[in-house]
Amino acid sequence: MLQMPSTPPIFEFNKVLTSLVKTKHYSTAISLSHQMEFTGIMPDIVTLNILINCYCYLGQITSAFSVLANILKRGYQPDTITLNTLIKGLCLHGKVPKALQFHDDVLAKGFLLNQVSYATLINGLCKIRETRAALELLRRIEGRGIKPDVVMYNTIIDSLCKDKLVSDACNLYSEMLAKRIDSDVYTYNTLVDALCKEGKVKEAKNVLAVMLKQGVKPDVVTYNSLMDGYCLVNEVNKAQDVFNAMARRGVTPNVQSYSIMINGLCKIKMVDEALNLLAEMDYKKVVPDTVTYSSLIDGLCKSGRISHAWELLDEMHARGTPPDVITYNSFLDALCKSHHVDKGIALINKIIDKGIQPDMCTYTILLDGLCKAGRLRNAQEIFQVLVTKGYHINVHTYTVMINGLCKEGLFDEALALLSKMENEGCIPNAITFETIIHSLFEKGENDKAEKLLREIIARGLLEKI
Repeated sequence: MLQMPSTPPIFEFNKVLTSLVKTKHYSTAISLSHQMEFTGIMPDIVTLNILINCYCYLGQITSAFSVLANILKRGYQPDTITLNTLIKGLCLHGKVPKALQFHDDVLAKGFLLNQVSYATLINGLCKIRETRAALELLRRIEGRGIKPDVVMYNTIIDSLCKDKLVSDACNLYSEMLAKRIDSDVYTYNTLVDALCKEGKVKEAKNVLAVMLKQGVKPDVVTYNSLMDGYCLVNEVNKAQDVFNAMARRGVTPNVQSYSIMINGLCKIKMVDEALNLLAEMDYKKVVPDTVTYSSLIDGLCKSGRISHAWELLDEMHARGTPPDVITYNSFLDALCKSHHVDKGIALINKIIDKGIQPDMCTYTILLDGLCKAGRLRNAQEIFQVLVTKGYHINVHTYTVMINGLCKEGLFDEALALLSKMENEGCIPNAITFETIIHSLFEKGENDKAEKLLREIIARGLLEKI
């Protein structure tokens, strides 16, 4: 095009640059735009907007603003695309406060912004967990003649749910309905999922009812959230009803649907029913993933059917589905509970050789197994290594070690560890206190038990036990 006798119009060059941006060849687009200018082809506002976009995606924000200065220098008027691209670039690279400052400067200079501008700013604020600020911005734009849309509401509703402010999210959703802003599947799915995660399945079903009334068709994500919620509150039979209803309503269950049901069934020891679902997956060509297998392996191990669990592990390898640390933790738990602690240690060494890093759950299972096998000294050595290496010791791990010390009658050491635990900012739970108090009473250490009880009452912690 540059070598043609009659130079094509600028919009033809812009088409090429746009195509390069769509395929993420940002550096090439920048290089070619410079080449154009070098040969005397003057960029228009579209060319310069493309250039700003490229710099923003590459994180070269200073260069992007230099192009804005160039736009003004050439006497062009920055349009909403120019301004929105710069706002998006700042937000994309975590410079949300600068994006807000730019927004204020732009308004002060009389430029106009649109729904895209504010949707971008709201998204940026939510990404940095400034949900309240995003909500305040939503309120402010209504006074500027810009109508909030479903994207803005969805972003804030999603952020409120992630902040576990589900009631606030529901109130905002009600506000959407009152303002006749059409909700989409994403809005409803966000609310259903958040409510279900809090165990509020009844409220989630109410949202589903509104969803159906509004003519929005639930998808597999909606049903999965609902099944997960029922399993969370141990109403697996109702989760099964939802699972069976999916097909009748024309929604095909996916691997996550099966994994949720398999996990729920295994938790209530209905392992054979879970295995039937695995067979159904095979029949329907739904490929099980690591979560599916891990749930089944855990169920089999807890039911004492370890040989069957090992067979499933072999099947995972044969299918090319990689086991993870959660998969192996189930085997470790079964080995430790059946007093094969040394085999458990060998398993940990084996998975480390495979490049799988044990997590705190792995070590907690091992420490519990060692303590129950009367090998407190070994458990203490491993615990000390974890502390030295800077592992984040959680309440469950501390409780296991306190229990091990109490079993050996080492109450002073147990109380010292309780004190260390609290000093480290790890709050004891009901099981921690129960473990110590029960052991003290059991060993006839009534004075120490009563002293600890008085301390718990004085600190207002009695309701925890």
